[in-house]
Amino acid sequence: MSVRNLDRLFKPTSLALIGASKRADSVGRVVARNLFKGGFDGPIMPVHPKHAAIEGTLAYRSVGELPIAPDLAVICTPPDSVAGLIDELGARGTRAAVVITAGFGEGGSEAGAERRQRLLDAARPYTLRLVGPNCVGVQLPRLGIDASFSHAAAAPGDLAFLTQSGAMVTAMLDWAGSRSIGFSHVVSLGDMADVDFGDLLDYLALDPGTRAILLYVEGVTQARKFMSACRAAARAKPVIVIKGGRHAEGAKAASSHTGALAGSDAVYDAAFRRAGALRVYTLEELFDAAETLATAAPIRRSQADRLAILTNGGGLGVLATDALIDQGGRLAELAPETLQALDAALPATWSHGNPVDVIGDAPGSRYAEALEALLGDPGTDAVLVMNCPTAVADSAEAAGAVIDTVRAARGRQVRRPVFTAWLGDRAARESRQLFAANRLPTYDTPERAVRAFMHLVRYRRGQEELLETVPSIPEGERPDSEAARALLRAAQAEGRAWLTEPEAKRLLECYGIPTVRTLTAAGVDEAAAVAGELGYPVALKILSPDITHKSDIGGVVLDLESEAELRSHGEAMLRRAREAKPDARLDGFSVQEMCRRPGALELILGLIEDRQFGPAILFGQGGTAVEVLRDKAIGLPPLNLGLARSLMAETRVHRLLSGYRDTAPADLDAIALALVRLSELAAELAEVAEVDINPLLADSRGVVALDARVKVKPSVEVDPGVSPAARLAIRPYPRSLEQSGELLDGTTVRIRPVRPEDEPAIQELYRHLTPEDMRLRFFAPRAEIGHESAARMTQIDYDREMALVGLDPDDPAQILGIARIAADPDGRTAEYAVAVRSAIKGRGLGYLLMRRILAYAERRGLKEVHGDVLTENRRMLQICNDLGFERSLDPQDHQVVKVVKRFG
Repeated sequence: MSVRNLDRLFKPTSLALIGASKRADSVGRVVARNLFKGGFDGPIMPVHPKHAAIEGTLAYRSVGELPIAPDLAVICTPPDSVAGLIDELGARGTRAAVVITAGFGEGGSEAGAERRQRLLDAARPYTLRLVGPNCVGVQLPRLGIDASFSHAAAAPGDLAFLTQSGAMVTAMLDWAGSRSIGFSHVVSLGDMADVDFGDLLDYLALDPGTRAILLYVEGVTQARKFMSACRAAARAKPVIVIKGGRHAEGAKAASSHTGALAGSDAVYDAAFRRAGALRVYTLEELFDAAETLATAAPIRRSQADRLAILTNGGGLGVLATDALIDQGGRLAELAPETLQALDAALPATWSHGNPVDVIGDAPGSRYAEALEALLGDPGTDAVLVMNCPTAVADSAEAAGAVIDTVRAARGRQVRRPVFTAWLGDRAARESRQLFAANRLPTYDTPERAVRAFMHLVRYRRGQEELLETVPSIPEGERPDSEAARALLRAAQAEGRAWLTEPEAKRLLECYGIPTVRTLTAAGVDEAAAVAGELGYPVALKILSPDITHKSDIGGVVLDLESEAELRSHGEAMLRRAREAKPDARLDGFSVQEMCRRPGALELILGLIEDRQFGPAILFGQGGTAVEVLRDKAIGLPPLNLGLARSLMAETRVHRLLSGYRDTAPADLDAIALALVRLSELAAELAEVAEVDINPLLADSRGVVALDARVKVKPSVEVDPGVSPAARLAIRPYPRSLEQSGELLDGTTVRIRPVRPEDEPAIQELYRHLTPEDMRLRFFAPRAEIGHESAARMTQIDYDREMALVGLDPDDPAQILGIARIAADPDGRTAEYAVAVRSAIKGRGLGYLLMRRILAYAERRGLKEVHGDVLTENRRMLQICNDLGFERSLDPQDHQVVKVVKRFG
């Protein structure tokens, strides 16, 4: 369930408070007081079995005595009574309730868990939506509703705040009140038995009164729903997240390097980034980010991290520069013409570089001329203007000059972001008020101002990643998932938790990840024979299902040049293994070709399964010191080449991979492709618990895995009736929908789901529509579709949308037509759209694609598919008629026909 009946929660016309009380300090009394003084313009009906009135208002003894069914009920009665009340309310027509009461399974109580289930069972027949239980309540300031036991009421505003922690509600409201920050919604979610973050993100994404959505998250319950909702909301407005419990002690002992590096918080970080949300770490930072994104001019490029600093004090410039470098930004390198303009405007003693120190006696005119030059600098993405109060210059005059200069620049369509930091208290107060009144971001320290700039940079990067043009993956052989699954099932049948190293490498080879040739040997004599077959030099490794970190016990020897060396080291290795692990099973050795790649970098690629978000991919600097270096990045599958490259770019080792001094760049495409293949493995093999590829050598010639370890789930943990892809927080490309179809003239066309890398082909498709066909498709003249529109059509959420494309039989890279549906968050209805190249209209491709997309919609369980068609679009109306759509004229616009296809 998602947004169904949430209007009853957020736009109620009547309220009932069940458990209203007169007892001092009781929750029922505090909630009643808050409700009645909130200013709600509708009936509030208190329910109490004994009191005649609450807060001067007639009270009712039971739900049954209420004169009308309330849209929203607020419940603060003992826990055993709540399920029955929900059943009564639902039967009367109530469709939303806030359950403040605790006692529904917190802390692992079995009795509480049973109450929780009874509560859900009571609500389900009525689709009655529940917030809570165990929550502080809900505040809707624009409606005058304070259905909470908070000590403070939120002021009206345009920020929505959603939190699992009740304490965070009261802390937030206290903090925001003193800063005149207002809210559209404040929702304490509590235990999230029903309504969760995903539901509210879906709802608030479409709320015109909400400018940004702020989240305090301790845990996510339905990862796929959360990811879909957060991504949809982040495309519409800023979503800013604080995650509580970052340093939980849960990740204690890990069986692999990947497990040790990929803690739960790192996976949450990857999820927020993938969804387009901006993560922050303090309440102050949360509001700073919200205000920055609301007031600062947007940054135009994802790599726009070059900051120019303008200051009247050299020390301030140093502090701002340190903060900028610490946070990953760059000082802008000023162009010669900019420096000339500054030389002409500033005293000879100015700093002659960035930061631009205009000297402590700078009047407003000097600030204005320097800022004018910086706003025109081609290598500057944003400007930070700072002021320290002095006795010889007026800080408020300088602030006014900055405001006038920015206003004049905007009039000339120069819209670079400008941040301000006026230091001090009394001396800076007037200036900060001026900046706020003119919607210029203002801060009280250089560090906060720089952090705000980096918020803008990170937010822009996240938005561009949602719409990035994705490079195509080279065509090649499909992964051999059946051979890979056979390896895993053999290990399961033997009760083994780990594949042997040779088995692990064969598994990787099934997915196209290059490995060094590796053979097994039962003993030293056989190892010598195998080495002779491979050719010296070789590497020798102990082979044991009970020894995972072989190098820790001296179980790896490299560069063996002869049989004599191999025999000597082999015998010694066996002795060391028996001494270090006397109970370990020793199956012999693995012998592998010695891979000599001078200058190659050691990387680690890994796969773990997170409890909330399912499989996660790790990339970083590898080798034996991997856990010391801790240079890693985490991403959620499925990955494409663009996402893989972004993941790589988050690490320090990426700079080395890009080439340095006389070292050629590594083959970044080969590394990215290995990450994509590992992502495919995660989507197709539910039997895999962990993968550790360490090291993966990378240089200009490509990549090769020298060592690999794969942990296998017990067969009882793998449900054969559930698709392996169901574990993923993001639904991967649905290969099962690849199909073919026949046009009216007998031509066979290949049909498949759209892919992110189809963006250029989709733009080309629309270029082949006549102006009239474009008008019929978009209801207005349109020459072509741009990057952003094409990206939205191709980078779809397969869990909520689907688009099938028909490929040109003579050139499969070209798309002849597309049919798509976009479902509502509840998964009940969907809107369709279809486009076919004008030159092939009349050959039946549009009808074929529509028939296939409707068949998918019905299999998925949608109740109806609908669309709008211009009355003059006779061809589309005929297709709808042939496919069984119902038709009716739009009562608001008689030029439009509304068409609906109902299922079941």
